[in-house]
Amino acid sequence: MIVLAAVPVKDLANAKQRLVAVLAPDERRALAEAMLEDVLAALTAARLCEAYVVTGDTDVMALARRHGVGCLAERVNRGHTEAVAFAQQEALASGALRFLTLPGDVPCATAEEISALCAAAGEAPDAIFVPSLSGFGTNGVLLSPPDAMPLKFGEPSFDNHLEAARARGLVPRVLTLPGIGLDVDAPEDLALLLERGPATRSAALLRRLGVPGRLGRPGR
Repeated sequence: MIVLAAVPVKDLANAKQRLVAVLAPDERRALAEAMLEDVLAALTAARLCEAYVVTGDTDVMALARRHGVGCLAERVNRGHTEAVAFAQQEALASGALRFLTLPGDVPCATAEEISALCAAAGEAPDAIFVPSLSGFGTNGVLLSPPDAMPLKFGEPSFDNHLEAARARGLVPRVLTLPGIGLDVDAPEDLALLLERGPATRSAALLRRLGVPGRLGRPGR
């Protein structure tokens, strides 16, 4: 295996609390599931990595298996940073040469973007970072080898990651990818999802729920 890709997912039931003003609890869960499916579909279509979800949620595990994606099971949910560290160790143990991680809420990510990220990898040691749309968060990381550096998420993780990479003697590289860059957390992100990813499962779900009208975007 050359690249192990990890998608940390805490759970579906309590996802996307910042969308409470727009979506009911069952709608937030459905959106979290649809976004994860979009991400996993992009990873499997890229055919450049062996993809896994990192989770302790049995529903997430079942969804991953339906997409032919493996599971790295956590006994206890310790958060995004700890889930990624766990996956990095699994990547090393499996003999992977590179480690890729994406969040489960970037539904506009495409197989082409993932391929571009993997193709950008240079000789080890190497670290490539994809910033969030805001420029504060880190939405994608490719490390070679998998333990080239520890990762720590939560804004302003992007600048922190660049600093941490330099502190370890690495020359961090930045790749701006608009699909991976759009993580859906707030109501304004829903409008961007509808605009930029109309063919995604996630956008189709929002249209079925009538969310464009709630956002003042009838017919979109």
